[in-house]
Amino acid sequence: MFELLITLVERVGIIVTIAFVLTRLRFFRKMFYQDQLNRQQTLTAVMFFAFFGIIGTYTGLNVNTESLQFNRWASDLMTEEAIANSRVIGIVIAGLLGGPKVGIGAGVIAGAHRFTLGGFTGIACGVATMIAGVISSLFYRKNKRIKLKTAFFVGAFAEAVQMLVIVALARPIEQAWALVNLIGLPMILANGIGSVLVLLVIKSVLKEEEKAGAVQAQKTLRIADQTLAYLRNGLHIEAADAVCRIIHKELNTSAVSITNKTEILAHIGLGHDHHQQENPIQTKITVDAIETGKIQMATAEAIHCTNADCPLEAVIIAPLKERGEIIGTLKFYFQSENDLTNVNMELISGLSSMISHQLEIGQAERVYQLAKEAEIKALQAQIHPHFLFNTLNTIVSLVRLHPVKARKMLISLSHFIRQNLSAATQKITTLEQELKQVQAYLSLYEERFNDRLTVQYVIDEEVLSEIIPPLTLQPIVENAIMHGFKDKDSDCILEVVIKKQQEGVYIGIKDNGKGIEKEVVNQIRRKPIDSKTGSGLALYNVNRRLNILFGEEALLQIETGQDEGTNIYFVLSHKEGKEQWVS
Repeated sequence: MFELLITLVERVGIIVTIAFVLTRLRFFRKMFYQDQLNRQQTLTAVMFFAFFGIIGTYTGLNVNTESLQFNRWASDLMTEEAIANSRVIGIVIAGLLGGPKVGIGAGVIAGAHRFTLGGFTGIACGVATMIAGVISSLFYRKNKRIKLKTAFFVGAFAEAVQMLVIVALARPIEQAWALVNLIGLPMILANGIGSVLVLLVIKSVLKEEEKAGAVQAQKTLRIADQTLAYLRNGLHIEAADAVCRIIHKELNTSAVSITNKTEILAHIGLGHDHHQQENPIQTKITVDAIETGKIQMATAEAIHCTNADCPLEAVIIAPLKERGEIIGTLKFYFQSENDLTNVNMELISGLSSMISHQLEIGQAERVYQLAKEAEIKALQAQIHPHFLFNTLNTIVSLVRLHPVKARKMLISLSHFIRQNLSAATQKITTLEQELKQVQAYLSLYEERFNDRLTVQYVIDEEVLSEIIPPLTLQPIVENAIMHGFKDKDSDCILEVVIKKQQEGVYIGIKDNGKGIEKEVVNQIRRKPIDSKTGSGLALYNVNRRLNILFGEEALLQIETGQDEGTNIYFVLSHKEGKEQWVS
C-alpha cells in the first residue's frame, strides 16, 4: 500500500507539471480574476479542467483485482481491471475555482471518457467523477481565495466518495471490495495531496502575476507623474519627445515612438537614425490602428521599414484618443517577435489609456482657463458702464456752475479711463497699480465733495508687489461713496488699508456712512439683489472674481451696522494658488 501511495504521488507530479505549464495561458488568469465568465470562457475552462482529469486517468496505474498486480500505465482495460489514478484532482480544482458550471462540466466530460476505457469499475468511476464535480462546486466561493486545507479536504473527500460508489455499483462485489481495500487509502491521500499541490502552483503563478502587476503599476504611476506636466498643452513634438524619453528610461524598451495621425512626433531608442521626427507615417499597421482604434501587433514584414539594417523586428501599436477621437498612436518596438507577449500588450494598453486621459485632462484645464478668463472679462465689462454713468453725471452737474472744476475732473477722468482700459485687457495687476487707480478715482470725488470727503490711506509698502485681479478695489470704493455716503452731507471719511498680516495680505475699504442692513449683507455677496438704491452688482462681481481666482478664503468680508459705517475687506493668503493662476 505504501509503495502504491509513493507511485501515485509520483504520477501526481506529472499533473502538477502540466498544471504549471497550462496556467501560464492568458485565459486562465482572466478566468481567475473575472467576476463572471462569459459562455465562451466557461466552455474553454470546462475543456481545460476536463483535460486535467483525462490526463489524470492516463497517468494512473492498471490494477488487476485477481492477481493484485499493477501495470505502469493505464490503457484499455480487461474486465477484471481498474485504474488507480489522480483524475479527481482536475475536477476538484475546476469546481473550487470555476464554480458549478465548470466543475460539473469538467466532471461529465472526464467521467464519460473514463467510462469508454472499460473495466468492471467503468460505470462506477464515471459516475463518481461527475459527483466529484458536484461536490467541489459546493465549496466554490465567488471572489474568495481557496485555502489549501479546503483543497486537501475536498480532494480526499471526493476520492472517498468514489470508493463508496465503486462498492455500491461495481460488480462482482468481491472484486470491488478487494480493489477498495488495495487502493482506497493511497488514492484518498494522493488525490488530497495532489489537489493541494496543483492549487499551490496556481497560487504561485497568480502571486507572481500580481507581483509583476504591482511593479508595472508603480512604473506606470511614476510615468504618469512625470508626463502630466508635458501633456497639459496637448500632443506636440516637444511633449511627445519628453514622454517617449520618460517611458524609454522607466521601462528600458528597445524603442518608443509617438505619432499624430500623419507623422512621427518622437522616436527614442534603437532606429532613431532613420525613424525621425516629422517624417510621415510609413506603415499600414499604424494607419490601421488609427482607423480602427484597436491595438495592433506586427512583425518585421508588416513594419515595412525603409532601412534594411533596422534592428526593430516587432512592434505593438496602441491608439491615443482625446474626447473619443483618435489623434495619434503610441508604439513599442522590440528586437524579437518573442516580445509580443500579453504582458507587453497590457502594458502598452494601459499606458495609451493613461496618456489619453492626461491629454483630456489638459484640454479640460485649457477650456476651463479660457472660460474663467472670459468670465472675468465679462464681469469687468459690467463694471465700466456703471462707473462711467455715475462719473459723467457728476461732471454734467458741475459744467455750468463750476466749469474749471468740471474741466479738471474731465482731465482726471481721461487719465483714469486710459488706465482703466489698460487694466481691463490685463489678466493681473499689482496692488501698487490698483492703488494708483483708486487714488485717481477718488481724486474725482474729492473735487466734487470739496471738504465733505476725507480719504485716509494706511499702506504697507512692502506688500504692494502682490498680485490682484484688475478693477477689484475701485468698485468697493465706488460702493462706499455712492451708497454709504448717499445721505451724508459732511464728515465723510473713507479709509483704504493695505497691510501685511501673519495669515496674508489684508485689503480693506472702510467708511463711516450709513451702513448696510444685516439681512442684506449675505445676499450682496451671493447674488445681485433688487432694491431702490442699487442692485449690489459691483460687490457681487468683485466677490465672484475673487472666488474664481483665489478660492473661497479670499471672499469679501463685510462688517457693518445701521449708521455705524461699513468695512469691506478680504485677505489674500494662498500664494501657491496665485502663482498657479499667474503661470
